[in-house]
Amino acid sequence: MQHLSWLILAMLWMVQSVDGCPEACKCSKKSGPEKTEVNCHKRGLHAFPSKLPPDVWIIKLGENGITDLKANILKSVPKIESINLERNAIKSIHPQAFSGAKLLMLLNLYGNHISSLPPRGFQDLLNLRFLMLGQNQIGILKPEMFAGMRNLSDLDLPLNALTTLPSNAFKPLIALKVLDLSLNRIQRISPKAFTGLRQLLFLNLDNNSLKTVPAGVFKPLRSLEMLVLDNNLLSTLSLSALDGLDNLQELYLRNNELENLPSDVFSNMPKLSQLALSGNRLKTVDGNMFAHMPELKKLYLHDNPWQCDCNIISLVRWMGQTKATLSPQSSLKCVDPTELRNKSLSSLQANKLLCRT
Repeated sequence: MQHLSWLILAMLWMVQSVDGCPEACKCSKKSGPEKTEVNCHKRGLHAFPSKLPPDVWIIKLGENGITDLKANILKSVPKIESINLERNAIKSIHPQAFSGAKLLMLLNLYGNHISSLPPRGFQDLLNLRFLMLGQNQIGILKPEMFAGMRNLSDLDLPLNALTTLPSNAFKPLIALKVLDLSLNRIQRISPKAFTGLRQLLFLNLDNNSLKTVPAGVFKPLRSLEMLVLDNNLLSTLSLSALDGLDNLQELYLRNNELENLPSDVFSNMPKLSQLALSGNRLKTVDGNMFAHMPELKKLYLHDNPWQCDCNIISLVRWMGQTKATLSPQSSLKCVDPTELRNKSLSSLQANKLLCRT
């Protein structure tokens, strides 16, 4: 019984009332070392709380009606490590809004009405690891917006209004590992857009409006392991479009408008293990390009209008020899010629494929 009493006392200590807790919020104190969590989620707030316990480390302010972040809102809480402001109505952020928050590690601004980021507005956030800016209205990126964030690991910018990635856009982010730019309207990428991102592992450009990939644009991305270019408007890839991706393991090019591929376009990616080319306009590819990928484990080629004539012989032969997992055989079919329509590529005999004039 005594043990149970101590347990109850301990639990009460964990959630005891906290001095300085905003009236609409719920505060709980955790011991060893003492830290306070402030939960103001969905409490009808229209401004960032002005009075907070000095030992706050987490603030949850999601789904309120906050419209702007004024200067020095965190000055009284130097130990703050995590702030969730998702789904408010924030339109403006003062350049000194986060001044002094040197221990902050996570800042969630997802689902607001932010159209621009203040220059050098995050420069005090020396320990920030995660910055969520998805589902806003950000249309322009400039390097000074990310000044000082030398430890940022994850930058999420999906569902914004970006149309262009300018030179040096992310240059200050020397420790960035994950960059999500999906579901924007990006039409143009500067050849130097990714300068400085030597530690980037994952780049997501899914669901944009890219028609071309500039030569050498990915060269700074020496560590990149996964590149997603699905659901764009790419009709071709130049030989130098994918230069520098020596460490790439997964490449996704699904649902583009690719009609042809140079035979050695993937030749400088010795570690590539997964390649997705489904949902394009490919009629033929050189099967030998896959033969020079020693690590290839999965290849997706379905939903292309394959023309099953002598130009596809090298692909058919490679398919018969490879140990890689291919697209579901039922969906990898010939479209032309008429007599082979809907016939599975895996059932074709290379020596019976005819050349068409």
